[in-house]
Amino acid sequence: MPGISRYNKERSAIAIDSPPFPQIFMVSTSKSVPVTLSQGCLRRVHHFALNVRDLQASRYFYGTILGLHELTGSEIPETLKAEVAAGKVANFRTPDDSILDLFFEPELLPPHSDPTRQFTRANHLAFDIAPEWFDRAVEVLHENQVLIDHGPVSRPTGRGIYFYDPDGFLLEIRCNPTQ
Repeated sequence: MPGISRYNKERSAIAIDSPPFPQIFMVSTSKSVPVTLSQGCLRRVHHFALNVRDLQASRYFYGTILGLHELTGSEIPETLKAEVAAGKVANFRTPDDSILDLFFEPELLPPHSDPTRQFTRANHLAFDIAPEWFDRAVEVLHENQVLIDHGPVSRPTGRGIYFYDPDGFLLEIRCNPTQ
């Protein structure tokens, strides 16, 4: 089947032992043949979302300092219009047409007071896939026992499923609505 590949590896295991993942294991053995999406099936990064403590300062930084275009009016995704109007989210278009979503999280504190120490404020990374491949991507996640956060969900802007990578980072595979 195009877009799907199988691989066979020696036994390997990844253990996650940090909140919210109390001892989750992903195991592959030479007896198992995981089903995967082949390279090129995911088309591009659709959007990335960051949690920010000060939405106005972040809007100024991304819009004014970095010169990204802030989405307004009909450019704002339908699913986020209420949150944008309530001052909880701002959206920007990057030069490659990816979308940057800023989610206002005023209680968010950095894990260290030194801002030069690495940490992440990322919310999730979303990959775009053709609508005809979305259901197969969901099957691949389930067949590989990937921990699902929620979904699949259907919205006016398309379908999506949220899941975790082995380090607990939230990812999404989403597609546009079918015509």
